[in-house]
Amino acid sequence: MTRVAEETDPMDLSEAPITGGHAARELPARATYVIVGSGFAGLCMAIKLKQAGRDDFVILEKGDDVGGTWRENTYPGAACDIQSHLYSFSFELNPKWSRMFARQPEILDYLRHCVREYKLEEHLYFGVRFDGGEWDEEAKQWRIKLGGRGVSPAGESGSGAGAEIQASFVALGMGPLHRPLLPNVPGIAAFEGPAWHSAQWRHDVDLTGKRVAVIGTGASAIQFLPRVARQAASVALFQRTPAWIMPKRDRHISAVTKALYRSVPGFQRAHRTLIYLTAESRAMGFVNPKLMKVAEGVANVHRKRQIRDPDLARRLKPDYTMGCKRVLISNDFYPALARDHVTLVDSGVREIRKNSVVAADGTEHEVDAIIYGTGFHVTDAFDAIDMRGPGGRSLKKDWAGGMEAYYGMTVAGFPNMFVLVGPNTGLGHNSIVFMIEAQAEYLMKLLALADDRDATTIAPTAQAQNRFNTGIQRALTTQVWSAGGCQSWYLDEYGRNSTIWPGFTWRYWLRTRKPDADAYEFGR
Repeated sequence: MTRVAEETDPMDLSEAPITGGHAARELPARATYVIVGSGFAGLCMAIKLKQAGRDDFVILEKGDDVGGTWRENTYPGAACDIQSHLYSFSFELNPKWSRMFARQPEILDYLRHCVREYKLEEHLYFGVRFDGGEWDEEAKQWRIKLGGRGVSPAGESGSGAGAEIQASFVALGMGPLHRPLLPNVPGIAAFEGPAWHSAQWRHDVDLTGKRVAVIGTGASAIQFLPRVARQAASVALFQRTPAWIMPKRDRHISAVTKALYRSVPGFQRAHRTLIYLTAESRAMGFVNPKLMKVAEGVANVHRKRQIRDPDLARRLKPDYTMGCKRVLISNDFYPALARDHVTLVDSGVREIRKNSVVAADGTEHEVDAIIYGTGFHVTDAFDAIDMRGPGGRSLKKDWAGGMEAYYGMTVAGFPNMFVLVGPNTGLGHNSIVFMIEAQAEYLMKLLALADDRDATTIAPTAQAQNRFNTGIQRALTTQVWSAGGCQSWYLDEYGRNSTIWPGFTWRYWLRTRKPDADAYEFGR
């Protein structure tokens, strides 16, 4: 059986935060390229710009360090559910991973390494909140609206709230997993004890001996629940819908293997390719839900081996097709639930009171602390920003009926605006970093295409965007996210899947190798 990962396993961390050691600078009034966000997407775009000699760019980051979701999600047990070798850039392999599935500190360390390796420090500005942008038709520029307090890498004060920066191009690399979502439950504000979302972990609160409510059973909750259960006197886990959970094939990477990665040309890349192909094969089940029966059998055996109580096992068995909701991996979630002081409440939450959580079945659970593992704003991820195209056209209004873009990257009516990890480019089976690299490469070729035509503006035609999205939605109707019998965060309020790429990632890569000039409008 796969050994459960322990907190004491060694990690080879070497990178200090990016916030120190550099001279303070004011945020410039203008840049050719403005990149929003310093997670995998923003950094990949920055690296590709730098490699192409397009050095006039800035990276705006709302936090005080790089890393995006891997800076913000510091809850106990935080780790990736894609293997480390694949959850990293193909052009910057990391031979130092300590485990097959990297934990949050190592992933953040890797991103800091990439910043230093590709000399991005001079382009970074921290503490800058991106509020949106307005297209200046006369100047053919974006007027980027900034909130918060601009901070240089040295942590010195820069531009203040309400500032602007002009840009010829803006690349939105915030990603969809950066705005925590709290449940719409009466009484949240009435609770008198400490309460927090998993993405805003309260490390100052000691849970030893406390009665804790955990609301949610998604990807974050199954990672932090076992750690919380080790400390708390009791845990009440509130489940609305059970998840399909597979074994986590994790292991420590030996010093010998790391040495081979460093010294044998192509060894690590070959291993990475094998991991990619294995993960890619899973897409067949998402495309054809009937094929999920084999994987469901593995998950059922995993659950029965770890949960001996027949009633508890029954309440943890999903009644929808695997893949309809995000498939989770864990070796220690079920054993934590089986502990005597952990209670599964599977009727959902009706109300929160000053010292308790009331389940939908009317049972009241007195608790000292509440932890929300309730995910993020995804299908409405861009509602918090105000992007105004020519004539004041609003991106928020355009996307009111569902997000859509051309290959998830460019949007009709919004010139020189790029979206990384945009609509219908998310995945349920493989590494999003693969998609990010494909997108950054495509956008660089699109910029080169605009240069060849002496164009100052570029945007997809409405016809091209409509054709693309009609095809995407047609493909999705028969796939597991729509046909699997569940309601998930992949779907918006209208039941439309504006999140997931329908099928194999190699198809996306192939279709984005070369921009179709006929699908774009070029302006001067």
